[in-house]
Amino acid sequence: MTADGTPGLGRFLTIADTAEILNISVGQTYALVRSGELLAIKLGDHGQWRIERHVLEAFIAARYEETRRKGLWNQAEFTDLPE
Repeated sequence: MTADGTPGLGRFLTIADTAEILNISVGQTYALVRSGELLAIKLGDHGQWRIERHVLEAFIAARYEETRRKGLWNQAEFTDLPE
């Protein structure tokens, strides 16, 4: 276990590792990869997907930023309405 509480897995994560970190199903993780929302690479003869740890961290940060912006947008929609 690393200092941030994640398993000490190295640079690349499997789909299952990624699903566990995000607390979602493996199927949901595959869907994120297939849609291009979560960047991944295929390695080896069997084409196993791998996600770089820094890519996953950037994905998470982007989701937080998206949520923050939606919150600001929703606040602006209601504060700028004429009475």
